[in-house]
Amino acid sequence: MTPPVKTLDIICLGRSSVDLYGEQVGGRLEDMTSFAKYVGGCPTNISVGTARMGLKSALLSRVGDEHMGRFIRETLIREGVDVSHLRSDPDRLTALVILGIRDKETFPLIFYRENCADMALCADDVDEPFIASAKVVVVTGTHISTPGTRSATDAAITFARRNGTKVVLDIDYRPVLWGLTGKGLGENRFVESERVTETLRDILPLCDVIVGTEEEFHIAGGSTDTVEALKAIRKQTGAVLVLKLGADGCAVYTGDIPTKVEGGLVVPGFPVEVFNVLGAGDAFMSGLMRGYVAGAGWYECGQLANACGALVVSRHGCAPAIPSYAEALTFIREGSPEFSLRKDAALEQLHWSSTRTRRYDEVLAFAFDHRKQLHDMAEAESLGEDKIAEFKLLCLDAFNSVREKRNGRGLGILCDGRFGEDALAKASGTGAWIGRPIEFPGSRPLAFEGGHSVMATLREWPQEHCVKCLVFYHPDDTPGMLLEQDRQLRRLAAASRATSHELLVEVIPPASMPRDGNTIATAIDRIYKLGIYPDWWKLPPPLDDREWDNLAGMIDSYDPNCRGILLLGLDAPEEEIAAAIAQSARHDICRGFAVGRTIFGDVARRWFARQIDDDAAIAEIAARYDRLIQVWAEARPTITERKEAIA
Repeated sequence: MTPPVKTLDIICLGRSSVDLYGEQVGGRLEDMTSFAKYVGGCPTNISVGTARMGLKSALLSRVGDEHMGRFIRETLIREGVDVSHLRSDPDRLTALVILGIRDKETFPLIFYRENCADMALCADDVDEPFIASAKVVVVTGTHISTPGTRSATDAAITFARRNGTKVVLDIDYRPVLWGLTGKGLGENRFVESERVTETLRDILPLCDVIVGTEEEFHIAGGSTDTVEALKAIRKQTGAVLVLKLGADGCAVYTGDIPTKVEGGLVVPGFPVEVFNVLGAGDAFMSGLMRGYVAGAGWYECGQLANACGALVVSRHGCAPAIPSYAEALTFIREGSPEFSLRKDAALEQLHWSSTRTRRYDEVLAFAFDHRKQLHDMAEAESLGEDKIAEFKLLCLDAFNSVREKRNGRGLGILCDGRFGEDALAKASGTGAWIGRPIEFPGSRPLAFEGGHSVMATLREWPQEHCVKCLVFYHPDDTPGMLLEQDRQLRRLAAASRATSHELLVEVIPPASMPRDGNTIATAIDRIYKLGIYPDWWKLPPPLDDREWDNLAGMIDSYDPNCRGILLLGLDAPEEEIAAAIAQSARHDICRGFAVGRTIFGDVARRWFARQIDDDAAIAEIAARYDRLIQVWAEARPTITERKEAIA
């Protein structure tokens, strides 16, 4: 028989849930009042982690056919995980887990898993060609705890062994999920049980690698003496045993079990502050599997696994905290000056910028976030603010007509929440790129809309909204002006990162001050030196190619993962903007444009004056927007051509 083609690196089978993580640290779960929402469940976390490690991963599980199930599915898709065998169960709800951080030793959690979707996984859900397409299948202890889920695990193992797919067991022992503790003791990690030990022993001989903590090896080996437990397991299987030792790293046993735990291949851990142990094991497995699939030696596998675990144990959350491969390698190579890794600004920036899940090769945005300009137009015709909101809905209709014509690729909007609330609500969830302004129009020094607390404002925004901030900034401003502008930008950057919103900073030198080829680059350099790393920059057209090169070099030196520059319009004539777009499209650092009044300005004035109707306004706005997109499309080299030119 011809060996099956291995198109996947790893398939993870088992739990898939939504984690609701208490945001208050140091108190009882009873007293926590707000929660962050993440994907969760050991196999689901590993599928995300291995994807971030650069592997082609897939999840085999079930979720409910409801909002939480769709949240998991959509998150995994953005992370690059294959969800072709993630079934939506119409009869059961997605599992939930509520977790908290009480102190360095106590991490309360409650599993809401009564008849949940993933525990309905059965043998019929397991497809042999799918299992055969992977190099590794990871199975977990929880999914052998009931006959139905056990049948799914057995089928996966059978198909794997028949098709040359390696079987890796994460013991993943949660006593509460075996019915061995009260439902309020989800954090309990160990209860002796002959039933669990016997159940695990049935599959140990079928595994190539077995991974667990000391407590997990105790339950698998039927002894609370770690060495004795390892020896008992070795009698059952020749699998490689990987023992997680927490802060001490891990030990690997490929042959006979020595008389001491330290007699195995011990890979030292990384000394870091333990902030949150939940999810560290899933990160460990993600790093281990990256090395294992690549054929690395066990020391290298263990080192990568330990690094991933150390990074996650220092952060809030499970899957979102797992590092990218580049981040893990940087940590191994350079370490950190901080014992508390979440305080390492450079490492946190690398984590943020290398794990963003929304991918944009380009953004061609129609900007109708203008507030003052449209207010003045409406006021000139004695119209109320409701007409501004109505016009913004027409702008969205025009955008959608162009997006449908262009198949939506790379198109987006800039829209405000003051007059454009209805338009934003209609656009959210459609897949369009959405930028939303937070600056108070025309403010200098910078001020924000929405109240004194920027954090409180952004907490109300959907996460898909990119925070856009226009700042009239000049490096030759007075010291007092610069200090206040810098202070406000720092506040905004901190709040954006804390609420997981991308940030676009729009820099425009004041019209009353001189601008040369170094003005904007000097301003950007100063902003980076403040410790602010925008995901996007929005800038006026550079004066020439030399300024483009200067900007590209500066941004790359500070943040090679920056999304890039979007070109702004400033109400210039269409011909002038078209020429700027054509010139800018040749530069890789430019990833598109965000143009507004050039597209809608004249149309808005005539619409407010009742000189044209809705349909005419939509048609003319759409035509103007589409023409600029066409200029970009004709001037921009393809992605392949750009990569070849750079190489």
